[in-house]
Amino acid sequence: MTFRRSLLTACATAVAAMAFLPVAAQAQSMVLKAADVHPAGYPNVVAVENMGKKLDAATNGRLKIQTFPGGVLGGEKEMIEQTQFGAINILRTSLGPVGTVVPEVNVFNMPFVFRSQDHMRAVIDGAIGDELLAKISASPAKLVAIGWMDGGSRSLYTKKPVRTPADLKGQKVRMMGNPLFVDTMNAMGGNGISMGYGEVFTALQTGVVDGAENNAPSFFTSNHYSTGAKFYTQTNHLIIPELLVVSKVTWDKLSKDDQALLKKFGREAQLEQRALWDKSVEDYTAKLKAAGVEFINVDTKAFYDATAPVRAKYGANYADLMKRIEAVK
Repeated sequence: MTFRRSLLTACATAVAAMAFLPVAAQAQSMVLKAADVHPAGYPNVVAVENMGKKLDAATNGRLKIQTFPGGVLGGEKEMIEQTQFGAINILRTSLGPVGTVVPEVNVFNMPFVFRSQDHMRAVIDGAIGDELLAKISASPAKLVAIGWMDGGSRSLYTKKPVRTPADLKGQKVRMMGNPLFVDTMNAMGGNGISMGYGEVFTALQTGVVDGAENNAPSFFTSNHYSTGAKFYTQTNHLIIPELLVVSKVTWDKLSKDDQALLKKFGREAQLEQRALWDKSVEDYTAKLKAAGVEFINVDTKAFYDATAPVRAKYGANYADLMKRIEAVK
């Protein structure tokens, strides 16, 4: 009888102890909030939705992703702050705002640092891309970088045709919120204006700015072409990859196995988004032309030469890295 009581007591004690195991040691059930400024159906959003389906299947529904596209949770700056505090769990963001927090990524932000979109993809898929993801994750930014996404080639759209840097004189052009980008536009001949993405439509409508710059899909989905900005000058001055990050607050709550799943599916999302991106560029270019937008091909050498001081100023600390980027085939 004494033995039986001892056994029951031991079992009860073990069960009670299990109830107080650290949270990290137990399997987590979570619905991860994923945010993006781009609308539903955009390649980045679709890639993250597909990532969520894989995560759901791999964890038998224990981990799910709920997407919040269209900037419903704020602009990129606000969403980065929410991600740092864990209110947003997964975020697709441009490098512009991140460059002010993690200076190393500014090497990708510099004008004409990539020869072409294919060159950029070769860089982010290789050792340099992996190194920068690790730098972001190890930084005080409270973001864990799990993959890159293709942000396309950024070109000018204006209300007056631009064929040379001289044509930009006196034109106010919206740029992302990073001094590097404002300096880039100023060097190209225009007047760079830092402004949030959500403010651009009204600013174009009211004449606060005369133009902006972005890739073709964003130009169309933002409806900016309807404001009178009917000239799309293909300068391709910025070819900037974008980031897929997880909140460090969220990351630290996940098991090693769940972290590994997110990294795996993040890398797959990187490649899936690329295929979706290429198709969207083709489709949205056709839609813009049908809406009366004139695509202007230019000799980019004049713009490249004009921005040399920007590369010299912002690239001084990354001279070796820039040489490595240039050497990638």
